[in-house]
Order: sequence, then structure tokens, then C-alpha cells
Amino acid sequence: MKNTPFTERHIALGAKMAAFAGYNMPISYTGINEEHHCVRSNAGVFDVSHMGEFMLKGPNALDLIQRVTSNDVAKLKDGQAQYSCLPNEDGGIVDDLLVYCIEENKTYMLVVNASNIDKDWAWISKYNTNGVEMHNISEKTALLAVQGPKAVEYMQQLTDMDITNLKYYTFTKGKFAGVDNVIVSATGYTGAGGVEIYFEDKDGDADKIWDEIFRIGMQHGMKPIGLAARDTLRLEMGFCLYGNDIDDTTSPIEAGLGWITKFTKDFTSKETFERQKKNGTVRKLVGLEMIDKGIPRHGYTIQDAEGNEIGIITSGTQAPSLGKAIGMAYLATDHASTGTDVFVMIRDKAIKAQVVKMPFA
Repeated sequence: MKNTPFTERHIALGAKMAAFAGYNMPISYTGINEEHHCVRSNAGVFDVSHMGEFMLKGPNALDLIQRVTSNDVAKLKDGQAQYSCLPNEDGGIVDDLLVYCIEENKTYMLVVNASNIDKDWAWISKYNTNGVEMHNISEKTALLAVQGPKAVEYMQQLTDMDITNLKYYTFTKGKFAGVDNVIVSATGYTGAGGVEIYFEDKDGDADKIWDEIFRIGMQHGMKPIGLAARDTLRLEMGFCLYGNDIDDTTSPIEAGLGWITKFTKDFTSKETFERQKKNGTVRKLVGLEMIDKGIPRHGYTIQDAEGNEIGIITSGTQAPSLGKAIGMAYLATDHASTGTDVFVMIRDKAIKAQVVKMPFA
């Protein structure tokens, strides 16, 4: 099992640790609810150094990324980032990812899910027929996500870069906490605001940045946050989790990701997605709010009032911000309208739920 540069910090802080995507990761510190509310109301720090980073360089880098991703990378200028996905050849999704434009038409950074690093590298390499320079920098790149409404205010104290005025999905690069060549990005997976901080793990820089972040943050009640609260935070926002809500068998159209699927260029499975957008899909990803008592969990089936199976839960939790049980599910399209009552099968009992709009919070 791999460690991040901060694994010993997590253990020393008493974190509950577990294997995630081959890494020894903190699941929680003081409890999911407390950590969740800390991020929603103040700020918290996530170690997400397990994520994968690829650098693609050269005159053909843009063409390659355009070919393998669903969104339109040509729209990106220096300092802009974009959410996208890697479609497979069967109308499914290899992975979802972020694309960072480091230098327009020349240099891009792709940020992929930890469990898919090797898979994504092989997929992109398969289409690299024009000599694009590719570097897998995942092992040497550290990533901390400082999230919450107060996060930017706190982090601005550690840099002369103007991160206070960074627009959503833009980034800047410079000195942060005394360390050079740090990328600070106005992105995140919580919907609570904040930044993500990328830097090379060398010469003690990881320890320096961690210490400086908490030197500033702890006096304001900022805390380290585990992956369990990261999951409840993203679910309240209706953000897809690869392996749960999207995978090799789901299309971006049925997953509600038509907005990252642009038909102004050629890319894998374009024709399939165009047909789905025109004709509709047989199922779609929706939000569910439990009416009766029960928590929907990944893999639970869903029935209509007559007992016919009409869908499956992909993610579910008791939402700390709402005090309600919520979930995401693929439902047959004719049962997927907002306000429709459905029944989640929990321990062989039909528990009533209702289709609602996302985000939940």
C-alpha cells in the first residue's frame, strides 16, 4: 500500500486510516458530521495526493487531448481549467478528469482519479500517434485541497499571488508558503469554495506547506478532513464519483454531463452521444430524497408502486447539511421526472423516496 507525503501526519493526528485506490488514506479524524460542517461553514484540508497528474507537451498536445476528451479544450486559455471525461469506444466513460492549460496549444496537465492512473495513461497513450511528450508526474506531485467559504481568505496570507480574485476553474502559479512553482487552483470537489494546491514533493516542501497551512488555519478553527466527509460533501452537490455514479458502462449524456460533451470537434463515441442527445436515453441519473426512514446505498434496487424494478442507487448517505437521507440513482427515463415517488429496496422492504433536483444543498 502506498503512502502520500502526509501519511505520517494523518496517523499522528489520530486519523482512522484505510486503503483507498492503493493508498493508505485518512477516512476521518473526529467524525464525519463534524468534519463536514467544518468545511461547509469554515475551512478544512484534504490530502488528495493520491490523485494522478499527467503532463502533455508539444505542438500536437491539444489535438491529442481534443481527441480523447469530451469537452472542448480549444476554449482554454493560459490559467484556465476544465472538467471533462475520457469516453471509451462503447459510449461509456474511461474516467472523469480536470484539464489545466499551462501554456495554450503547448502544455497541459490532466488530473485523473487515483484508481484509474494506469488505465488512463494506457488509454491516452493508445491515441498518441503524433509524438506528444507525455509525463506521468503522479508519484512526485502532492495535492492538498483547502475547501470552505473561509479557505481563500486564510490561504491568501501565505502567498503574494492574487488568489482572492481567482475565478472558478482558473489557476495561478508562483510562490506559496515559501515554496516555488506551486499551482493554486480555484477548483474542488465540495461545492463549498476554496482552492486546490499542487506542488512537487521534494526537499521537505510537503512538510513546509502543510505546516504553514495549519499555522494560519488552526487559529481560525480549520481542521484536517478525511475522505468520508469529502464523499458526503460532494454528494450533497450532486457531483459524480467515478466507480459509483459513472463508469465504463455509463454515458455522459445519461449521467447529466451533456454540458461537458461538445460536438464541435471529433472525439471517441461522439456519434453515440449525439444520438443519445437527439433521441434521449432509456435511463438518467437523478437525485433522490428519502421520504420514509432509511439510507439508500450503492447497489440498492429501486421499484415503482407496482413492484417493477426501475433503477439502481449509485451513491447514498445521510446528508449532514440537510438532516435527510439522499442518494443518486439511475432511473428509467419515464420515472425520472422531479417529484416522482419511487421505492428503494432496503433489506427487502420498499422504502419511499422522491425524485428531486440536484444539487441537494
